[in-house]
Amino acid sequence: MNADLKKADVYDGLRQKQITAWMDLRNKAAHGDYQSYDEHQVRMFIDGVRDFMLKYSA
Repeated sequence: MNADLKKADVYDGLRQKQITAWMDLRNKAAHGDYQSYDEHQVRMFIDGVRDFMLKYSA
């Protein structure tokens, strides 16, 4: 879906890469790979998703 939204010009390539990074962090957390990220990255993830939801609300 991320690639489709970028392709439809809903957002640009930079936003697509950010979302891909968020997906990676989420997958690491879901699979217990806790040493792969830190609290600061989690805070940036949460803030970024909140910002995304405000900007691209349906």
